[in-house]
Amino acid sequence: MQKRSRLALIAGMVLVLALDSSAAPVLPGQYIGTFVVYSSDPQFGGISGFEISDDGRSFVALSDRARWTEGRLNRNEAGKITGITAAKMRPLLDETGKQWRGERADSEGLAIAPNGRAYVSFEGKHSARVVAYARMGRSAQPLPSAKAFANMPANSALEALAVDAAGAVYTMPEDPKGPYTVFRFRNGAWDSNLTISHQADFQAAGADFGPDGRFYLLERGFHGIFGFSSRVRSFALTVRGFRDERVEMQSNPGTHDNLEGLAVWRDEKGDIRLTMIADDNFYWVQRNEVVEYRVTP
Repeated sequence: MQKRSRLALIAGMVLVLALDSSAAPVLPGQYIGTFVVYSSDPQFGGISGFEISDDGRSFVALSDRARWTEGRLNRNEAGKITGITAAKMRPLLDETGKQWRGERADSEGLAIAPNGRAYVSFEGKHSARVVAYARMGRSAQPLPSAKAFANMPANSALEALAVDAAGAVYTMPEDPKGPYTVFRFRNGAWDSNLTISHQADFQAAGADFGPDGRFYLLERGFHGIFGFSSRVRSFALTVRGFRDERVEMQSNPGTHDNLEGLAVWRDEKGDIRLTMIADDNFYWVQRNEVVEYRVTP
């Protein structure tokens, strides 16, 4: 996420904790529930990327400190999360088989293709990039770099990442000055022909392609002492670019914590679900929470 004053963030989170039980979503989206994750693993936290299985029960999570884990979501008969189990956080490896270090270790976006190939996007000073993994836990295979990546701000670079059904990779910067440029990697090269509108009070946090083929974009706003707001928009991807914009959910400041990871899937009833996870920034006043909404037909 974009780094801010620790004192300002902590002040905001104190109020977030006070408001969480009463704040309500302000735009479409059927709220299902929130599950707060606690772990004895000191490396668990800072979750910025999240992928979930087709049945909504298995997951892979990525931290912004070059570590990852996998686990399972336990659900009741109504499909609501009742428990979460996860393995100990593991190192995310570079192309030499060692853990990413320093400014190269700011891992942000996670996407897993239908064939199991995983992709991770990074932001950092002069190190915005996307790498591939034949499987999580193996050595990285860097993708070619787009020229625009080199000029991206260190803390506002490649935040959101998604893979479509054909295996094309999509990534975008967190906070552009104008519309979002969506970079697409296919046939061995990046193109930058796609754009999405951007509002100054929201920044890209996560992305995913849903089972309906639509592109879902998670954005968050930071409101100082009032905490975070979240919004998910979806788009149809056509030969003319992204069209048919829909706001699937939007929350008031303080409703949820710093939601950064997004996974979109279809439940047993056939409804599209948005499963999101918060980045606690390793601050005790914030929470690693998993939040779910149902997309309103």
